Amino acid sequence: MRLLYTLALVGVTMVWGWTFVVVQDAIAVYGLFAFLAVRFGLAAVAMSPFFRRMTRRTLAVGGGIGVVLALSYLSQTAGLLYTTPTNAGLITGLFVVFAPIMDRLLFGVRISRQIGLAIAASVLGLLFLAGGSPTEARLGDALVLLCAVALGTHIALLSRYSREFDASGLAAAQMLSVAVIFLVAWPLFEPVTLPPGEVVFALLLTGLVASAGAYYIQTSVQRHIPAARAAIVLTMEPVFAAFFGYWLAGDRLNAVQLAGAALVLSALVVGEILPVLRRERKKPSKSSKS
Repeated sequence: MRLLYTLALVGVTMVWGWTFVVVQDAIAVYGLFAFLAVRFGLAAVAMSPFFRRMTRRTLAVGGGIGVVLALSYLSQTAGLLYTTPTNAGLITGLFVVFAPIMDRLLFGVRISRQIGLAIAASVLGLLFLAGGSPTEARLGDALVLLCAVALGTHIALLSRYSREFDASGLAAAQMLSVAVIFLVAWPLFEPVTLPPGEVVFALLLTGLVASAGAYYIQTSVQRHIPAARAAIVLTMEPVFAAFFGYWLAGDRLNAVQLAGAALVLSALVVGEILPVLRRERKKPSKSSKS
């Protein structure tokens, strides 16, 4: 059964990796705030059955965490206006490195030496990725880096507060918060128009599958597998983003950017995968127990 849970989470990362290309194409013909407003409006409607599980405190805490989530999606989507899906996916994946940093800054949780090494590798990798990109793309990379920081903060906040609330109610409160933020911002920054036909698929995919469905699956799966194992699986997102960027968007990295991508992926391995494998190796086997 655990294999099925893991495969479900891998499916989530595959969809998220795919959406980097899909979203970039959609916002080229539809407004940034318009796309985000409709996307999360659909996600909130899809999660409305869980609204009855929200208490006032769930709504307050989930709404606050949703503000951070909204910042992450705003900066990531804006970044896709300037950089490639591959760069965006690789840089977004650094949320697993920023999560312990924000845990330290917000809640005083100690950072291990390995996390420090992962941070150094990720910073160097980002410099290589940006240094090998056109000047315009560097703005996009910076915006997506802000997204990674916001997602790291989001993970730290969830790890702190999720145990106090019903998981589906907390997820629904976040979707509702994000939807309200973008629906309010939409007429302030862009004209309110119906989405053109060519972005309907992107809206349905991102709103119903990559937002509402993916968050519901992630919440459900993490009840059955350890958070550390889930984090390892989630690091597949930048791998899928690079794959779909190469296959669908024609992204090609030069030698400097390839070195940067390798350093970013090594940061994910050093920061998440190696510590978990070490802990698993230290666990006594069942046969050794008396």
